[in-house]
Amino acid sequence: MLSALTVLITLVYPLAIWLGHDRLEPRYLACVLLLAAATRLPALPVSAMARWAVAGALLLVACAIGSNQLLPLKLYPVLVNGALLAGFAYSLLVPPSMVERLARLREPGLPAAAIPYTRRVTKVWCGFFAVNGCIALGTALWASDAIWSLYTGVIAYALMGLLFGAEMLYRRRFKRLNHV
Repeated sequence: MLSALTVLITLVYPLAIWLGHDRLEPRYLACVLLLAAATRLPALPVSAMARWAVAGALLLVACAIGSNQLLPLKLYPVLVNGALLAGFAYSLLVPPSMVERLARLREPGLPAAAIPYTRRVTKVWCGFFAVNGCIALGTALWASDAIWSLYTGVIAYALMGLLFGAEMLYRRRFKRLNHV
């Protein structure tokens, strides 16, 4: 239930910031980010990525409250992409890769032929998080609040869904061709 709340807050976060920026001071909008960080607290004991993401979110909250500026709040999607990039990239250095770990949740007896494939898919996701994080940063720094909200709250999720769907289709083909 709590992770569903985390996902929901993360999904509506850009919209909440965009809708609220003309009505509330950024220091009050920082409460939305504080709520997003608080929902991650139960994951802290087991996940270094969650600890770093929460620490980063709290730093952004502190900056927004201290400066009463919107920019720290607009940097949260950059932080999320950076944390995901770090987690996926680290799993390439310390196997199993993130995609292999996720695949083994569904298929514990993952065939050896699938391991190089999961590493490649993990690399693709690393590329996605790097590019998406850079675009989120660019929109936070140089685009209007509406463009930032549109990109981080709609377009980025659509691109993520497109990549996920394309990978699912490719995975079916891979399994068929490799008899996995």
